[in-house]
Amino acid sequence: MNVVIIEDELPAYTRLAKLLKELLPTATIVAHHDSVQGARQWFEQNNVPDLVLMDVQLADGTAFDLLQQVKIECPIIFTTAYDTYAVDAFKATSIDYILKPIKKADLEGALRKLKDLQYMFRQGDRPAQPTSVNNAAYKKRFLIRFGEHIKTVAVENIAYCCSENRSTFAQTHDGHRYPMDHNLDTLETMLDPNDFFRINRQYLISLKAIDEMKTYSKARVIVRLKPAVTDPPVVSSERAAEFKQWLAGDTE
Repeated sequence: MNVVIIEDELPAYTRLAKLLKELLPTATIVAHHDSVQGARQWFEQNNVPDLVLMDVQLADGTAFDLLQQVKIECPIIFTTAYDTYAVDAFKATSIDYILKPIKKADLEGALRKLKDLQYMFRQGDRPAQPTSVNNAAYKKRFLIRFGEHIKTVAVENIAYCCSENRSTFAQTHDGHRYPMDHNLDTLETMLDPNDFFRINRQYLISLKAIDEMKTYSKARVIVRLKPAVTDPPVVSSERAAEFKQWLAGDTE
C-alpha cells in the first residue's frame, strides 16, 4: 500500500509514520508534505496513492484549501487537534477523522475501516475493469538524459532500479545503466506492481531480473539478480511476506 502523509509538525509526522509501520508493515510512505503548495504539486505530478493521512491545519493553509485545488481520488484519513472540521472532512473522501495526539488504537480502527470498505467494494456487483484500463496509469517508457544524449528506455527492458549515493539508476536487461530523474519512492508508484517490487530501500526489481533466491536470516530472502550486482540485495524482513505473495502472483 502506497501512503502519502501531509503533516506540518515533524514530531506528529514521526509518530504517525511509526504507528503506521507497526500496524501496516507492508505500507510504503511514498511522500511527506507539510504545505498545501507542496502537496498540490506532488498530486499533480504523481499517480494517486492508496491512502492519504492528512492534517487539517498546514503550514500555508488547510487541507480543504488543498482539496479545492486538486482532486484526490483515494481514501483520506484526517488527523487533527481540532474537532470542528469533522463535517467538512466527511464531505470529502474521508473514511475517518482522528484527533491528536494520535492513539494507536484509533489509527488501527481507521485502517480496519479502510480494509472493510475495500473488501465490500471488491465484493460488489461492479463489472471488472479491463486489464488495459487498470494498467493505463503505469509508465510504458522513460525519457533518459545523460550528458548531451537523450534516449527512451522501455519499461519492459528495465531489470531493476537502484539507489546509490542519493542518485537513482535503471539497469536494463541488455546490460546498460542509466540515471533516472525520479527516486525509488516515486518510481514505485509509476511502475506496474505486478511486474516490479520494492524489496528494500535500495532496490526496486522486476520479476524477470530474478536469477536465484536463497533463504536468509529471520525469514529474509537474498536475491541474486541478472544483470548481477556485487552484493546481492536482501529482501527486508518487513517486506518478506508480501514479496513471497508477489512471487506467487497473489497481489491484488
